[in-house]
Amino acid sequence: MNKKFFGVALSFVPGIGNVLYKRLIEHFKRAEVVFKTTFKELMEVEGIGPQTASAIKNFDREILVEKELLAVEKANAGIITLEDDCYPSNLFKISDPPSILYVKGNITKADQFAVAVVGSRTPSKYGKCAANLISRDLATEGITIVSGMARGIDSICHKEALRAGGRTIAVLGNGIDIIYPPENEALYHEIIKNGAVISDFPIATPPDSVNFPDRNRIISGLSLGVVVVEAGTKSGSLITARFAASQGRNVFAVPGQIGSMRSKGTNRLIKNGASLLEHANDVVDIVLPEYRNHRATRNKTRVKENLSENAKLVLTVLTEGPLHIDMVTARSRLNVNEVSSILLTLELDGLITHLPGKIFIKN
Repeated sequence: MNKKFFGVALSFVPGIGNVLYKRLIEHFKRAEVVFKTTFKELMEVEGIGPQTASAIKNFDREILVEKELLAVEKANAGIITLEDDCYPSNLFKISDPPSILYVKGNITKADQFAVAVVGSRTPSKYGKCAANLISRDLATEGITIVSGMARGIDSICHKEALRAGGRTIAVLGNGIDIIYPPENEALYHEIIKNGAVISDFPIATPPDSVNFPDRNRIISGLSLGVVVVEAGTKSGSLITARFAASQGRNVFAVPGQIGSMRSKGTNRLIKNGASLLEHANDVVDIVLPEYRNHRATRNKTRVKENLSENAKLVLTVLTEGPLHIDMVTARSRLNVNEVSSILLTLELDGLITHLPGKIFIKN
C-alpha cells in the first residue's frame, strides 16, 4: 500500500467529506497516519464523532480503492490528494477543497496566478470577441486561464490561451476519462500538453447536470478572480460567480448590450457589485497586483542569466553600493566605453538605477 492508496482510501470512508478530509490532513499531515492513529486521537479532531472514528478504524473497502487506482492507471491519469505538495495552492485555501483530484497534464506553481473566464454556451459575436481578447491578453501576461471546457465561451477561452502560448486548466463535470462535449477531443489533448485537465469525479462518471455546480466550485477555487463574459439569468456561469464571491474571490463581468438576453446575467452581476471589466488589465490591477512583482522578478532573473561575463562583473562591482562611473571602471578594470555601454544596458533591463552625477546603484 502506497501513499496514493491511503489518500484515496480516506476519501472512501463513510462520513468523510471534503471538510473533514481537510481537517484530518491538517491535523495528522498524512492519510496513512490517519488510519494508524488511535480511536482517541481521531476523536480529538473537530467533527469526528464515534461513528466516523469507527469507520476509519474498521475500514474494509481496500478492493474498491485498488479498483479505482487501477482505473486511473488505465486512463493514463494521475491522482493528487490534499497531502501532496503539488495540490493547487489556491484550491487548498477554500473551506471544502476536493479531497482528490484526477489529473491529466501538469499543475505547476505558476498556476497560482490563475483567472477563470466563463460564459454562455451560445455566445453572441460580441461575447466571442470579448472572450478572445480577455483570454489572449491574460495568457500573454503569463496568467493561467481556468474554465470548464464547455461549448461556447469556455472552449474559446481555452483555445485562445493556447494560441497565445499560455497555460490553461480545464475542469470537467465528469470522469477525467470522458471527453465532453465530444467535439472537444482535439482541444482536450492540447490542454493536456499545455496545462491540465482535472476532475474530482471518479473514473467513468458520466456528464450530468447535477455535477456542474461542483465543477464550477472548483473553477472558482483554482482562481484568484472570475470573469463572466456573457451570461443569461439562468446561466451556470452565475453559479461560478456565486462560488467565487463566497470563496473571497473578485468577480468581474463584461457589460453587455441593453435588452440582450445573453447579457442580463452579467449586467445584473455589475448591478450587484461585480467589477465592470473592459480590459484584461482591469483584472490584473485588482486581483493580481503581486503578480506584477512576480513577473518583474522573473524577468530580471531571466535577464541576469543571459548577461555577458563583463556585464555580470559590473553588476558585482555595484553590489558594493552607489558608485560613480569612474569608480565602476576602475574596479572592473574594463574600458570606460564598454562600461558606459554595459551600464546603459543594465539600466534598460531594470537591474540598476542611474542617479544624478553619473552615479549608479544596483536595484
